[in-house]
Amino acid sequence: MPVLYFVRHGETDFNVAQRLQGRSETHLNDRGRRQAQEYCGVLRDLFTRDGREPADYAYVSSPLVRARETMELLRKSLGLDPIYDIDARLAEIAYGTWEGLTLQEVEARDPGVLERRERDKWDFTAPGGESYRQVAARVAVWYATVTRDTVVVAHGGVARALMANFQILPDEAATHADILHGAIYVFVGGSVARYS
Repeated sequence: MPVLYFVRHGETDFNVAQRLQGRSETHLNDRGRRQAQEYCGVLRDLFTRDGREPADYAYVSSPLVRARETMELLRKSLGLDPIYDIDARLAEIAYGTWEGLTLQEVEARDPGVLERRERDKWDFTAPGGESYRQVAARVAVWYATVTRDTVVVAHGGVARALMANFQILPDEAATHADILHGAIYVFVGGSVARYS
C-alpha cells in the first residue's frame, strides 16, 4: 500500500473569511505562501527520517490554483523541477451555489439547512454540489491508480475522504475531521499521523 504524504494547500483569503471555497479559484495569501515553505521543512525531516530523497517520490496536485501554487512552492523549496502530475479527482468537494458564502450566509438564505446537513453530512449535497460520499468515491478511484509513495497537495475534503476510505474514522466522523494548514498528514497502512 503506497504511503501518502498529504499536504493541504496553504491558506487563502477565503479561509481567513471562513468562506466555502469548493471549486472556486482562489490564490494563496502571504501566510499561505509561508506555510508552503514550512511544509518543505517538515517533508525534508520526514524524508531524512526514512532515508530517502525528495526525488524518490511521485508528486500530484489537485487542479485548483491554490493547490498548484502550494505544490510549485514546495517543489522549488525541495530543489525539484516544476513538473508534477495534476489529477482532477483530487479537487475539493463542490459546494455548488454555496461557494463563496459563509455558513451564516448559507443559513440566512435557507433557514434550517445547516441542521439538516449536520444530521447526515456524509450524504448531504449542497445545491449544485456534491456529497462527501461522492468525493470519497472519486478519491478511491484515484488511489487505486497510485503505485508508489506520493506527495499529494489537495484539500480538506479530500483528506476527510481518505480518512473514510482507509477506515481511519467512520464515514460521518471523517466529515468533521479538522485538517490543518501547515501540517503534513502521512497515510500509511490504514493509519494517519500528523506532523507540523
